[in-house]
Amino acid sequence: MRGFQEAIRKHRDGAYLDLFITPRVESVVFPAGYNKWRKCIEIKINSPAKENKANKEVIKTIANFVEKPVENVYIISGMKNRSKTVFIKGISPDNISERLKEFLNGL
Repeated sequence: MRGFQEAIRKHRDGAYLDLFITPRVESVVFPAGYNKWRKCIEIKINSPAKENKANKEVIKTIANFVEKPVENVYIISGMKNRSKTVFIKGISPDNISERLKEFLNGL
């Protein structure tokens, strides 16, 4: 069992990250945990899932976490779903894994 690394996949230009979104919470939390059944990293955001507000906040939150511009983060699946896959351009899966390890130690 690989733990949270199962949510990260390599792409030649960056990495994919599988997420599960909880909208309309009091404060933004990323990473909020690892869902081993869905094999995704959990993220909690303030915005409602209306008018693309939640998707924009997801992109901004991920970009800030990996220290990349928002132009380098794309939702490639799940635009109208709580389960999403994002593509992060210009970062390796190992780099994302190291950043997440600090917060998800032992998962």
